[in-house]
Amino acid sequence: MDELLAWIWRHIASVAGFALGLFLCLRLVRQRQRPSVTFAWLLVTLLVPYVGVPLYVLFGGRKLRGAFPARPVAPPGAPPPGAPPPGVEGLLVREGQLAARDGNAIEWLLDGGTAYRRLFAELERAQRSIRVATFILARDATGRALVELLARKAAAGVEVHLLLDALGSLGARGRFLAPLRRAGGHVASFLPVLPLHRRWSANLRNHRKLVVIDGELGWTGGMNFAEEYLGAGPDAGRWIDGSLFVRGPAVDDLLAVFASDWRLATGADLPPLATGPVGAERVPGAARAQVVATGPDTQGDALSDAVLAAMVEARARIWLVTPYFIPDEALTRALALQARLGRDVLLILPQKSNHRLADLARAKTLRDLAAAGVRVRCVPQRMLHAKAMVFDGALAVFGTANLDLRSLYLNFELSLFLHSAAEVRDLAAWMETLERDTVPLARDKPRFLERTLADFAALAAPLL
Repeated sequence: MDELLAWIWRHIASVAGFALGLFLCLRLVRQRQRPSVTFAWLLVTLLVPYVGVPLYVLFGGRKLRGAFPARPVAPPGAPPPGAPPPGVEGLLVREGQLAARDGNAIEWLLDGGTAYRRLFAELERAQRSIRVATFILARDATGRALVELLARKAAAGVEVHLLLDALGSLGARGRFLAPLRRAGGHVASFLPVLPLHRRWSANLRNHRKLVVIDGELGWTGGMNFAEEYLGAGPDAGRWIDGSLFVRGPAVDDLLAVFASDWRLATGADLPPLATGPVGAERVPGAARAQVVATGPDTQGDALSDAVLAAMVEARARIWLVTPYFIPDEALTRALALQARLGRDVLLILPQKSNHRLADLARAKTLRDLAAAGVRVRCVPQRMLHAKAMVFDGALAVFGTANLDLRSLYLNFELSLFLHSAAEVRDLAAWMETLERDTVPLARDKPRFLERTLADFAALAAPLL
């Protein structure tokens, strides 16, 4: 009898495993993801269905479904829709992104000490509202300083909203945030990991870093609120990273992005900003800035499309700075082709990042690009975390997105596309300074074990 029951259970398990595997295979085909991603998931599912199916449920989907806007709603005062401009700017508009805005002033903050001093000084001056979104809020000196400052401003009557990614800021909860809540500040968690909430995800993360002060000053870039990114004192080991201030009409678009994220996290709309003559007046500038918010709440893949289009359109230079480099085949081929055509293709990245698997996954691609003529330069000894791109003399891209599959296709990311020559020159000058302290990519043939590990890491890259 026991043997019969055991046989029945084994039969049921086999049928259930086959059914789950078939269900996942059909769903993968219907989603029409990139072939490499589909193949990777199919391989895991067919070989170990009891592992592959649960993993896909947790990590496989890359688009959210639900009753929320596919992109931030254009704020009041935005220019009326018309015929999209040509090039990358128009492509982004056609793919649902907000239009570029003229008249913005950009202030670059390209080291952690300067960014800390300037940002915290502006936060201290806030009189109406502070809205902060970040991927990582650490329980260190920088994280505590931010919470204490926000609590102090909330107690003084400033409207404070803090949005934290549930996974990236996993340690920032409970008593750590209690002072801010007691002072009247509002705190929300973005997409909790456990499936016990109205909306959750173990895979789709909000990687945006965004601050808006009094509705007039915006801040964004690669820096999280942790000591390795920015801090009060000098630190020789602090990561190389960047951020910027923006004043002007683009701040309204940053507010719209924050409001959309807050609505997704809480289900509630933010109150309108109070009116009144507070804070510094907006500084007119020449920068034409386009706020690009991409991620699982949009229909397409506007960021990867725009970067690919910019690469293809470039006629003189393509300069890229990124901490993690795991592009898809289209971007890789575009870079190699442009290098063979004689364009100046420069890629700056850390010699060793803080993610060993990402370094292994990039190895073969970097060797192939270097062989094609791409100038691959590595920052030794220090971690490089900035994300920046320059195309010819007409377009600079700066923000939170890495040149990897996660940022291009999975994360909620925020980028500023700057369509102005002055900002392109400024960012290119910083890249030139950064390049002076780099070394060329080591071209030695890797050992068999290293080559094998790199091949497996590259195979897993679509799942990272």
